[in-house]
Amino acid sequence: MKKFAALVLALVLCLTAVVSLADGIAKEDVKFGVILLHDEFSTYDLNFLNGVKEAAANLGLAEDQVVIVPNIPEGNECYEKALDLADEGCNIIFADSFGHESYLLQAAKECPDVEFCHATGTMAHTEGLANFHNAFASIYEGRYLAGVAAGMKLNEIKAAGNLKGDAPVIGYVGAFTYAEVMSGYTSFYLGAKSVCPDVTMKVQFTGSWYDETEEKAAAEALIAAGADLISQHADSMGAPTACENAGIPNVSYNGSTVDACPNTFIVASRINWAPYFEYLYTQKVNGEPIAADWTGTIETGSVVLTDVNTAAAAEGTVEALEAVKAELIAGTRKVFDTAAADFITKGGEALNSYIADVDTDPAYTPDTEVIADGYFHESEFRSAPYFDVQIDGIELVNTAF
Repeated sequence: MKKFAALVLALVLCLTAVVSLADGIAKEDVKFGVILLHDEFSTYDLNFLNGVKEAAANLGLAEDQVVIVPNIPEGNECYEKALDLADEGCNIIFADSFGHESYLLQAAKECPDVEFCHATGTMAHTEGLANFHNAFASIYEGRYLAGVAAGMKLNEIKAAGNLKGDAPVIGYVGAFTYAEVMSGYTSFYLGAKSVCPDVTMKVQFTGSWYDETEEKAAAEALIAAGADLISQHADSMGAPTACENAGIPNVSYNGSTVDACPNTFIVASRINWAPYFEYLYTQKVNGEPIAADWTGTIETGSVVLTDVNTAAAAEGTVEALEAVKAELIAGTRKVFDTAAADFITKGGEALNSYIADVDTDPAYTPDTEVIADGYFHESEFRSAPYFDVQIDGIELVNTAF
């Protein structure tokens, strides 16, 4: 009888624990640990830092409910720091760099009661671990919009007779030849081409996400090679500084550079991470599961543009961007519109079918058909980009990275 009573009591306690988990936790018990690859001097990491701060302010979090850890390399240090944060009572731990993923996953396997969330990663939907999650946003739509602003500026330069060559040329500083970068520069180019049909683009890679010297040198080399405008997928002020020094228009990324580059900065696209942090908080408090793959959009407030610098932008840019943005939201315009007459691959053919590497394995084996209804469905089968098609009009200056 005593054994039976003890068993019933244990069962009741177990069920109570399950109900408590389903009910979530008290708001004051949520504690974020945020691992950054660099610090506020990296535009990439600063964007995450600003997102955390905005979310904390919106949610009314106390200062001790957010722990920021900068300058954590993409190595075992990430795993060790994640465990340290768990020991400090953090129940949501977030890391911001692609190379952090495997180390964060290792920590997630050892701490099943802590939610581990990672930006730009690819493994959550195939690992199937309940407490490991990836997140990104449809930033290709933001880059497309920024490309429209770039194309309008190039038209203005052309009309004034100030092109360096016979046709407009964009120079683009990229970090690596990853799908994320390829998706970004291609969507930017397509946005520019939508208003400036004769534009071409040269892409120069640096082999680093954050190297101010290399990024500045790459921008200078592209300017010397005839670029009329520069954009980037890299994290320092190197390219914007080169543009300001040379008087070349610049479309930045992750934040406005207008204070440092008032004469050349036009606009920047960025992912606003505040909605994702607010989502994590809400799910944790309500005891609801966190999506394995979460993709923010224009509608969620996750894909945004900075204010347009009207001193450098072409006339009518603000109004044009609002009109295109409305079309993207309505679905009447698709960034990767493979049915369009000018969407031509490097092989000179239209793209009617494409098997992408979505369920990433060590061999990066293509596994998922991603073209349907006349367009490439980017960031719909997983949050991280997988567009890696080379299209006509874009020249890769170097591909070592």
